[in-house]
Amino acid sequence: MKARWCLPLLFFSVLAIAQTSTSPLPAPNTISVTAEGKYEAVPDTALVRFGISAQEETPKAAYDHASRSADQVRDLLRKNGIDPKTAEIGYFSLQPVYDYRNPKRKLVGYRVDTSVTLKLHDFSKVGPIVQGLADLDVTDNQSISYTLDNIEDAKTRAARNGVERARAEAAAIAETAGRTLGELIYASVDTFEAVRPVAIRAMRAAANVAGQPEPTAEFSPQNVTVTAHVNAVFSLK
Repeated sequence: MKARWCLPLLFFSVLAIAQTSTSPLPAPNTISVTAEGKYEAVPDTALVRFGISAQEETPKAAYDHASRSADQVRDLLRKNGIDPKTAEIGYFSLQPVYDYRNPKRKLVGYRVDTSVTLKLHDFSKVGPIVQGLADLDVTDNQSISYTLDNIEDAKTRAARNGVERARAEAAAIAETAGRTLGELIYASVDTFEAVRPVAIRAMRAAANVAGQPEPTAEFSPQNVTVTAHVNAVFSLK
């Protein structure tokens, strides 16, 4: 007796990562693939982030201390040909400081905290600014990261690369199964930029040694990599 084979309508599902809830349900004669697209570009913007903090016994004294520290930072920027107005304030806070070792939670002073972000397109100014902040010793939580001013273009290129890879994978599977890849039915794209901040505070020790070059001297900023996760569904002929 000959065995009988029943070949149902063909469906392939190749999933590298779980699809989101917005993905369509599997349908007959379709193939679902997930691919990752990437685009690398030389960064054109350096983001220098730091905070200005001051603690004194009274709110006014803490505020005045923070103002003097900010004046030093503004002078540093002007000396390096940078308009202080280009520095962006992320937040400003004035809070009481308590000694919690005391059961009655003794008030010991007031603290002012603010965050500042400085965008530099001229990378030759990064070193002097970093060195100057270290010498002033009025800032904390310092870091540098590199990015693209026009990140949307990079995201578009990464998404295009991801769709091309998804189509190539789907076409290879369809060919293996003796089918022909059809049109794109659905696609979802999630893009993100991997930012790797570099701590500035770690540079203080070397910066204070006479004649010692900066730890990052003569190095180039790392390329900015934008990644796009693509979920795509194609029809099968």
